[in-house]
Amino acid sequence: MTALKKYDRLEAPGVWCASPDAQRVNVIVSLGDAALTISNMSDMALTHWSLPAVRRINPGTRPALFAPSEEVFEELEIDDSTMIDGIERVRKVIEKRRRHPGRLRHLITGGVLAGLVALGVFWLPGALRDYTVAVVPDPTRQKIGQRILNRIDRVAGKQCDGILARSALDMLGRRVLSARAPRLIVLTGGVQAAAHLPGHITLLNRALIEDYEEPDVVAGFILAEDQRRIQTDPMLGLLHHAGLRATVQLLTTGNMPNEAIDRYAEWLLTSTADPLTAEAILPRFAEAGIRSTPYAYALDLTGEQTIALIEADPIPLNTAIPLLSDGDWVRLQGICGE
Repeated sequence: MTALKKYDRLEAPGVWCASPDAQRVNVIVSLGDAALTISNMSDMALTHWSLPAVRRINPGTRPALFAPSEEVFEELEIDDSTMIDGIERVRKVIEKRRRHPGRLRHLITGGVLAGLVALGVFWLPGALRDYTVAVVPDPTRQKIGQRILNRIDRVAGKQCDGILARSALDMLGRRVLSARAPRLIVLTGGVQAAAHLPGHITLLNRALIEDYEEPDVVAGFILAEDQRRIQTDPMLGLLHHAGLRATVQLLTTGNMPNEAIDRYAEWLLTSTADPLTAEAILPRFAEAGIRSTPYAYALDLTGEQTIALIEADPIPLNTAIPLLSDGDWVRLQGICGE
């Protein structure tokens, strides 16, 4: 939330740079409920920045320069005093809320942890993992997810992130999952097909976009990863691989050791996603208005192992609505070539 109602839906012009080599672009910046939305002059969203992670690069200097986080290079220049004041005041409120409730949360967590230790929780690591997952806040999840993504980038290839293709990818994410759309990342290598990280991040192999003639395939994988995320919190998988000591460290300090992040990232690059039953995934295809047949044949070229997804496809081909325009699909297919 913006924390200050007077700044709700505040808009101002700005200049955005997506990467060190990218051209600066004139944009419109909107201060919303939970994020800064950066749009082009045609009112098409280019990116969204989580307000808790936004940082000021040049305190006390105008025009103001902002970045989405410590790890990612993007830069936003704003000269509008009202917008700068709004962002700064919201950031101060968020920081204030982080400090004082944080201390109270740590005291409560410490007391609960002491009780759990007395009851023998160290012999029941599953219970400790479940409790940790329940209390880890969203900003911590986003930070951990970004750290895992940074590690994957170093060992498996760079992200594909052309500006026009990025816009088409975000459009597809909203078409598939509407307001629940995750942050979609296309990788040149690494994950075998798709995977999801803490912090509402979904990873996609470039082949899901480049090797098929229609966006229904990658849309199916986006939908499937969202279903896996609903069935099993991604933090559980991370803590399972991190071990008991790293779980306790996260619970008591809010931080995860680098070694645990590295182990999980390496496992994620070599693992195969757990299969989903037709009963679990078909209602999601029906709700989103997406054909399940292209996704089924992408999983199994013969269709023998995915016959239930083909025969019970909730959207007949003759009534299906294109997920993207031809132009947007062409732009998206070039996401790793821009």
